[in-house]
Parts: sequence; C-alpha cells; structure tokens
Amino acid sequence: MNRCAEAAAVAATVPGAGVGDAGLRPPMVPRQASFIPPPVPNPFVQQTQMSAGSRLQMLLLGIILLPIRALLVGLILLLAWPFAAISTACCPEKLTHPITGWRRKITQSALKFLGRIMFFSMGFTVTVKGEVAGPLEAPVFVVAPHSTFFDGIACVIAGMPSIVSRNENAHVPLIGRLLRALQPVLVSRVDPDSRKNTINEIIKRTASGGEWPQILVFPEGTCTNRSCLITFKPGAFIPGVPVQPILLRYPNKLDTVTWTWQGYTFLQLCVLTFCQPFTKVEVEFLPVQVPDEEEKRDPVLFAHKVRNIMADALKIPVTDHTYEDCRLMISAGQLTLPMEAGLVEFTKISRKLKLDWNGIRKQLDEYAAIASASKGGRIGIEEFAEYLKLPVSDVLKQLFALFDRNHDGSIDFREYVIGLAVLCNPANTEEIIQVAFKLFDVDEDGFIREDEFSTILQASLGVPDLDVSGLFKEIAQGDSISYEEFKSFALRHPEYAKLFTTYLDLQTCHVFSLPEEVQAAPLLASNKVSPENHEESTSGKKDD
Repeated sequence: MNRCAEAAAVAATVPGAGVGDAGLRPPMVPRQASFIPPPVPNPFVQQTQMSAGSRLQMLLLGIILLPIRALLVGLILLLAWPFAAISTACCPEKLTHPITGWRRKITQSALKFLGRIMFFSMGFTVTVKGEVAGPLEAPVFVVAPHSTFFDGIACVIAGMPSIVSRNENAHVPLIGRLLRALQPVLVSRVDPDSRKNTINEIIKRTASGGEWPQILVFPEGTCTNRSCLITFKPGAFIPGVPVQPILLRYPNKLDTVTWTWQGYTFLQLCVLTFCQPFTKVEVEFLPVQVPDEEEKRDPVLFAHKVRNIMADALKIPVTDHTYEDCRLMISAGQLTLPMEAGLVEFTKISRKLKLDWNGIRKQLDEYAAIASASKGGRIGIEEFAEYLKLPVSDVLKQLFALFDRNHDGSIDFREYVIGLAVLCNPANTEEIIQVAFKLFDVDEDGFIREDEFSTILQASLGVPDLDVSGLFKEIAQGDSISYEEFKSFALRHPEYAKLFTTYLDLQTCHVFSLPEEVQAAPLLASNKVSPENHEESTSGKKDD
C-alpha cells in the first residue's frame, strides 16, 4: 500500500467523514449569550403606511396648511436673525469666552420665545413633564431617542443650551448665525485633533460653574426609529459631571417625523408633517444623574447606566448598534446586498472581537462575494460549499452549523464576522498550518501534489469521486503546492483552518476511542501522514 493509500485509509476511518458514525464528533462551540442577536434587528429603517383616507386628508389640508406654515417658519427665522446677529457681533466663530451680560440674556429669551412660536406654527403640540435642572445642578443634558431633525424642540424647551455641531453648519446662511448664537461646540471633520479638542472644550465648559450655557447632546449620534436605544457615545459623560436625561416621544397615530437611513427624505417629512392638523410631542425631564467615583473614571460605564435608566422609562430595549452600523449598511447597499445585511451591532462586535471598522468593512466585501447570488443576502449551505470549492459533506455541515448561530439554515453577515473571529482565526495559527501541510504532504518531500491533495480531501470529506482540481489550482502556482503558497492561501481564507482542525479533532477522537490493542496501528498510519509525534500535533492545537 503506497503512502497516499495509507493516509486515505486513516482518513476514511474517521467517524463523521462521510457516512460513518458521528457519535464521537467533538461538541459544538457553545453559543455565548453575549453574541445573541439584538432584540431590534434594524433600528435605522422606518416605513410609514398611510391609508387612502389619510392621503386624502393630507391632500385637502395640505392645500391650506402647507403654504401657510412654510411662510410662518420662514418669517420667524428672519425675525430671529437680528437677535442672533447682535449676540454674535464682533465674536470669533469659535468662542474662547462665553457671551455674557445683556446680549446673552436678551438673545436667549428672544430665541426661546421665537422657537416655541415656530414649532407651534408647524403644528406641534408639546407636553412637558418634569423640571429643568439649572446649570450648576446639571451642566449637561442628554436627549434620546434621537429620531428626527424635529428633535430640536428639546433645545427650545430646555432653554436654548449650547449644542455640539459640525463646523460646516456655522457657515450656512441664516441658520449658521442662529446656531452661533447658541455658543455651540463646533466639531471639524478634517482636523485630526478635533475629537480631543471637542472633549477638552466640553470639559472646560462643564467646569465653568455656570459661566457657559449648559450643553445639550444627542448621545446616540445618529437617528433611529425609536424602537430601542442604541449605543451612547461617551463624549457627554467624559467630564464626569451630573447630567439630566431628556426623553422624547411622538405619540401620533401616523408617524410623519421619523428620519432614518431608510425611509422618507428631509423634504418629504417636512411636507407630511406640515400637512397634519397637529403633531404631538412629549418632552420629559428625568431626575439628574450624578456619577459615582467609578463612573467618573469610566465614562462608558456612566453612559450605560444613564442609557438603561432612559430605556426603562421609555419601556424599550437597548442594542449595541452605532453610527458605524449605518456606514456598513450603506456599504452593503453598494455591494448589491440588502442594506440591513451590514448591521452587526458594531459596538459589541468590535469590543469583544477586537475588530476595527476597516477590518469589518473588508469582511463585508468577502461576504458579498459569497452571498451576492443568494436571495435575501444570506449564505446557505450550497453557497458556502461553492465558495470553499467543496461538496456538501458532514464535515462541511458541521462547520456551517458553527457559523449558523441561530440555526435557521443560513449565515448572515453578523454570524459570518463572529464565525471568522471566534472559530476560524484562532485556528489559523502557524502551528495548525504546519500540521495541515504535513497532513497533505504524504511523501514528506516538502510539496503537495494534486494526487496527495485529492486523496486526503476525498477520504476526510467522505466523497471518493471529489474533483479538487479547481481548489488545487487556486492554491498552487505550478504543478505542486509549496509551504509558502499553502500558508498564504490559509491566511487569506481562514475558513479552511476550521476544516483542518475539525478533521484533526475527528481523527483524534476516533483513534483514542479504539481499544488499546488496536490504537497502535492507526497511530503508525497517523505518523506517516504527519511525521511529528502524534500527541505533539494535536495537544498544541488551539481550542475555539
């Protein structure tokens, strides 16, 4: 019997390799509760369904209300501009000292009054609950859920505090002057030190003892559909000062205000809202939250506590989605995948798996290459097998099952990212690659020929007529595969690493389950496949 045949004989005796008994198969990797799917799969989509009666009502009312309300909003903005101009006259764009005295008092009172009139003219009826805290009691307001540009009403009700805004907004005609009158904290997207400077500015203002206005922040950082609270950015909590949470609710039968990444545009929402007889909004001021010493040292912990308090009051869940999920949604759409395919709960995945946005974005490209031909942008067992250029076998089904965390028969992008990080990348070590190469290099000449490659794969997968020429040509640059070629391919495709370790696990389980008097023969054959000591080739293997 030649060495390939001997290796094939060992591989063929492995339980689970083909139709053999799978009872000795290694147990599945346990599902971690921390990686369960979020309670709200997609908080960035809003589909408002309007009945024929609602459409007719909007058409009839819109003929009258739309032009009147648009005219009133424009008029109020023009009336507010002189007050903003007086307040910011002779002041630099980025303030180094607070506006004080009569200019601040008159401007703040006038803008607060005109702001209330403007929202009333747009049809908003406001219900306020709770008491507004003073600047010494709570230097920072945190507002959630953030779901629309109409959320600016919280700023008006809170007394026109400062806000955090992009530097570009200060240059918009008319609106920019009004924004500067609020003494905002301006953020530059082109300045690499902008984040650090913004944090320092917030810390300076919150420690001023009331000289600067209070700061109002939307800690979610992007708009959602109010079905949950997503990750709070830590910026508002870094100063370690008391904050007052503000809740926003829009208890309307027809939702015409929600502005998400998938849904109505800015102009469409303005028209729809202006055509309503009225739009209800509730603004609730919760008790001030004071951080303890541990929360002062850890702003993320403080942010989590405040978010949980707000979610409990709203009676909605929390998820670990963030703005980066929105970026992945857009990327998924550009790759012809459903936009929601890009949602992974970026905060949780990046923190637990030590992945950055660029790494996950690269994996999205790989996922799209597999899933683009499937319906719904999900990977089935057939697409998985086709991508790996392998047939559907017991070993492949086991690997697929490890990726398919919710057992629905398909792999979504979130499961794919977790599977690569938890299952494949830890198995893709230098030691495992060396063991796998020795497994295929039956004649120990330092190269893998196509017949060696085919023999091992056919036996281990239980498919005697398996054609592996396509996979072999993808790895080899000539008639055989060198170790460097093998290693380069393995590093680019970590999915195969789990197949290799699964095969080794199955082989080990089978050999050590045999009676002692017959273990020696399989061990001898095993050593012919991998000339290293058998125990050394398996004991150093990294468990998932």
